[in-house]
Amino acid sequence: MGASVLSILLASCALAAASFDKEFDVTWGDGRGKILNNGQLLTLGLDKVSGSGFQSKHEYLFGKIDMQLKLVPGNSAGTVTAYYLSSQGPTHDEIDFEFLGNVTGEPYTLHTNVFTQGQGQREQQFRLWFDPTNDFHTYSILWNPKHIIFMVDDMPIRDFKNLEGKGIAFPKNQPMRLYSSLWNADDWATQGGRVKTDWSHAPFSASYRGFKADACVVTAGGRPRCGASMGTEAAPGTGASGAAGEWYNQELDLTLQQRMRWVQSNYMIYNYCTDPKRVAKGVPAECSM
Repeated sequence: MGASVLSILLASCALAAASFDKEFDVTWGDGRGKILNNGQLLTLGLDKVSGSGFQSKHEYLFGKIDMQLKLVPGNSAGTVTAYYLSSQGPTHDEIDFEFLGNVTGEPYTLHTNVFTQGQGQREQQFRLWFDPTNDFHTYSILWNPKHIIFMVDDMPIRDFKNLEGKGIAFPKNQPMRLYSSLWNADDWATQGGRVKTDWSHAPFSASYRGFKADACVVTAGGRPRCGASMGTEAAPGTGASGAAGEWYNQELDLTLQQRMRWVQSNYMIYNYCTDPKRVAKGVPAECSM
């Protein structure tokens, strides 16, 4: 997408500040997903019968997506709260945050992954430097033509760069919706599946607020409209100013690169690039760049 095309799209944008019921559909869970507080809060529930989930009404082709989450408190072992962008089909692209629950007092695992053309297995896992069940924290995906940057409270934790010039696929052509779900994954989620879900603590609940998307939104005709700022947190007057262009070309400056390295050296607990089992078979090409 050239600069001139982008400027035209930015000029044709519109503001759509909204609430959860205007931005999302609760798609499964038989009433376990609820939109509350005049559309400013969304909760997902999980019990022994079913979990629940929602998806965005819009599809995005690049954007900066922010959501505040408060995760399942107490004994959350076996539960997974997934929050991700994804396209459809066997060659789908996907950008994942998954929060793997744990027994009371033990830390959550934040699991990240990137799929391109249906190929994933790019997992990096982190511990968080706070208790994600005590309060809301902001989890962001910055996706532009050069980078996919994962952020927690504006702290970058991972940067997946566009290395197409070196033959590595990068998500850039398939529009993605935002999805989230709360579900039971006790066959693998906690300590490799050794710790099972304790249903005496059900129903489990995760909460969402503060959604904001500065994004290129795919319109009914299939064309992306950039510069739109929408969500429950979108400030009046944002959107057409061109400020949305900042994320479109954003990269990590030296300070943010140093912060990301600090997070990775102190809180990363798994990296597909250094997994001995993967290294023995030959790591993906981007690991050596």
